[in-house]
Amino acid sequence: MLHVFWQFFKLGWISFGGPAAHIGYFQRHFVQKLGWLPQERFASTLALCQFLPGPASSQLGFAIGYQRAGLGGALAAFVGFTLPSFLLMLGLGLAGQHYASHPAALALVTGLKLFALVVVADAVLTMAGQFCRQRLTLTIAVLSAALLWLLPGLIGQFVVLLAAALAGALLLKKEGAGTSQSLGLNWPFLLLFLGLLLVMPLLALSGTAAIFADFYQAGSLVFGGGHVVLPLLQGTLAGDLSQEVFLTGYAAAQAMPGPMFTLASFLGAELLPAMPVLGALVATFGIFLPGFLLVLALQHSWQALASRPVMAGAVQGINAAVVGLLLAALYQPVFVSSVTGAPALAAAALGLLALRTFKCPLLVLIPAFMLLGFWL
Repeated sequence: MLHVFWQFFKLGWISFGGPAAHIGYFQRHFVQKLGWLPQERFASTLALCQFLPGPASSQLGFAIGYQRAGLGGALAAFVGFTLPSFLLMLGLGLAGQHYASHPAALALVTGLKLFALVVVADAVLTMAGQFCRQRLTLTIAVLSAALLWLLPGLIGQFVVLLAAALAGALLLKKEGAGTSQSLGLNWPFLLLFLGLLLVMPLLALSGTAAIFADFYQAGSLVFGGGHVVLPLLQGTLAGDLSQEVFLTGYAAAQAMPGPMFTLASFLGAELLPAMPVLGALVATFGIFLPGFLLVLALQHSWQALASRPVMAGAVQGINAAVVGLLLAALYQPVFVSSVTGAPALAAAALGLLALRTFKCPLLVLIPAFMLLGFWL
């Protein structure tokens, strides 16, 4: 188990570039270099993690650790890969509490918010190209964004995801792709996932329990990767944290190695300023837990489940709605909070050009936008 932790801990410090890059690191390190699992098993596990809500790369690492050393190995993989990013984001949260009103900090926040606009716009374009290739999926995406612009908030997001799943199950299913194979679900983990998701919102929770419940709910609904966590958390915590805090943490998370979901570490520290370390731990655990419970529940039955046409269609619908959800967030809160005039809009357009067309590394764009914040 210690060996599993060490291998993931090393990767946690150097895994820049987001989930797609993380998957590449895992494939080279655990399949090619260490030979922990064959390529076919790696591909099948990756497909499961991309299907489930939650952080796909972290779920993939969790599953690799589980296959290597059981539940202890899975936990060791998660802690090892997440710890570097957690410490960096916690440090940012602690610094923000002491220097938030300093003019230099305000300038940096201005630049980071504008950088967040560039990253979210790039994510919308990339995910639209991947998930909205048909007329119906593009329609689902646009209708989802329109509904969320008119009815913002977590309830609207949940309704959009549910409606998209139903539309996909009815209209996007592939006939003749079914199977009679038994699913063989791991019911204790699945029931624990559903129980926490359904029961916690009904309880009058406060303090750390409320933080855990909010982040668990967001982690249960994040389809489509780390970028989608921004609108979900913003909808859940809008009354507790300012938009500036969200966008600063989101932009900073782009510069960190490891999973983007450690944005929760920063937000948890901000939500519990009297005990920031506890707040960061609770929020981080809450947002990662649902995805891991689903991996444990479904990893042995994935092939039978994915081959069922209704489920495949539902997943297509959800993926299209996720594009709409991110498009809605691109306007509010990202665009509204970051674009203060023509110079800011011009800088964002040039940043998007540099990122998408010229493949400018994020580690170059981030300091550039920080300096831009002082000028703006």
